[in-house]
Amino acid sequence: MNHLLVEYLKPHKKVLGLIAFLLLIQAVGTLYLPNLNADIINDGVVTGDTGYIIRVGAMMLAVSAVLGAAAIVAVYFSARTAMRLGRDIRADLFRRVESFSLSQMYGFGVPSLITRNTNDVQQLQMLVMVGLTMMLLAPITAVGGAVMAVRENVQLSALLLVMIPLMIGVISLMIFKAIPLFRSMQVKIDKVNGVLRENLTGIRVIRAFVKTSHEEARFQDANDDLTATALRVTRLFALMIPALMLIMYMASVATIWFGGHLVADGSMPIGNMIAFQYYIILILGSVMMAVMTLMMVPRAAAAGERIRRVLDTLPDITEPSSLDENVVFTGRIELRDVEFRYPGAQEPVLSDVSFTMAPGTTTAIVGGTGSGKTTLVNLLPRLMDVTSGQVLIDGVDIKDIPLEQLWQLFGIVPQKAFLFTGTVGTNVRFGHPEATDAEVWAALDVAQAREFVDELPDGLDSEIEQGGANLSGGQRQRMAIARCLVRRPLIYLFDDSFSALDYSTDARLRAALVEQTRESTVAIVAQRVRTIMDADQIVVLDAGRVVGLGRHEDLIEDCEPYREIVLSQMSLEEAG
Repeated sequence: MNHLLVEYLKPHKKVLGLIAFLLLIQAVGTLYLPNLNADIINDGVVTGDTGYIIRVGAMMLAVSAVLGAAAIVAVYFSARTAMRLGRDIRADLFRRVESFSLSQMYGFGVPSLITRNTNDVQQLQMLVMVGLTMMLLAPITAVGGAVMAVRENVQLSALLLVMIPLMIGVISLMIFKAIPLFRSMQVKIDKVNGVLRENLTGIRVIRAFVKTSHEEARFQDANDDLTATALRVTRLFALMIPALMLIMYMASVATIWFGGHLVADGSMPIGNMIAFQYYIILILGSVMMAVMTLMMVPRAAAAGERIRRVLDTLPDITEPSSLDENVVFTGRIELRDVEFRYPGAQEPVLSDVSFTMAPGTTTAIVGGTGSGKTTLVNLLPRLMDVTSGQVLIDGVDIKDIPLEQLWQLFGIVPQKAFLFTGTVGTNVRFGHPEATDAEVWAALDVAQAREFVDELPDGLDSEIEQGGANLSGGQRQRMAIARCLVRRPLIYLFDDSFSALDYSTDARLRAALVEQTRESTVAIVAQRVRTIMDADQIVVLDAGRVVGLGRHEDLIEDCEPYREIVLSQMSLEEAG
């Protein structure tokens, strides 16, 4: 955590210097006030000099005004610095996560990444905010108070040799026990977020299978686990405050007891004894103030470790520096002995995959569940990197193509259609913001989406809720297809993106796509055989390997896995 804070506070060195100067003014003024108070008692109250009391009292008011002004300015700049630190960390976290491959995102977990960019950053912000206003002031005041206390009376100052080590011992013990608990708390917050996210995302499935009570119990378990850990931390610090207060009260009683004897025998003026007592309270108060900040350190340290882990994770997809400007892409894709396996996995998801997709042709990818179809599609635009082998576009390895330039070649309709909060128009224009209304409507026509968009109250300006929650599954798929079409890429990837459509809409959409994609390379992952029967070539995957490659009429004769898929959906006569 220390290195993280140093790194992100470095740009604010001048402001930190100003804050330190203002806190120094506060500390000096706070330490000077008891001395003035002692002078009023010794030279004003005892002697009855009213004029002296008024003069020194006015000076105390002036010092207090300066203290107030310095405190206000210091808090303002501390708050601003803490908020800017949070802003910078969140921005860097977001950029780093954006550069991760899909497998890296899955490795951290979406709920955990969200927690790290929100709750964990907030812990650091709060620590910096409190630390700049209290943590810096506390040691200055404590050390200065100790010096002033010794100046008032050396004998009484021996009390500090007992109180301060005692307080430090109590604090150290509590902090040592609290750090593991705070680390555990952050993990358990991830778990609560994960369960909550699953429930909100899968609410329809939960209700359809009458699992509401089961999910409530699952959330309750995660919530109770977090609560139990939080209570253990709270109880730990609940013991700390009374223990420190007890030490403070004992110090105050001891000061009055021993100081009273010194006043009685004339070796110490009463004003100095009162000033000494104030310094003792000031010292112990500073320690208490430091404790309040230190209570936040373990949790912030755990949060900082989690943030640092994300920031220190290098993307496993490296960005090439540049590409020859003379390279012209046509969309021809070639896979050579492609293998992919997740980190730490014993078996590859894909192995020895080799085939070619040419412009103006449609390649269908079929196979059973878990055969690696979606993984293969994700490798083509380099959303994940191949473990071995090559993916080439027009003879250029995709690892040698800058990512943005590579992604510009593709139009992707994912397996799960996702729409963003906004309007129909902004969603369709997502990949081509300059598209005209005519181009948007043309894409909606091809995607068979015009009919339902026309029925929406505001047409292209109709609001779309997050994730397209106010549309049906088929409507979301057609909107996602229109978003891909309006971009007019060289390569189209349809990852099981017709599954929510009825047969009639599916047939009309595929017929309309033929003209739209005539000169492009098209790859279709589909479960329905009717969707891919007319493809120029069909790639059959089984357990991550290509077990068939050819046209429908050839594969149904020569490829048993493909034949089984076909006959599970239609009769041999229908299959041709």
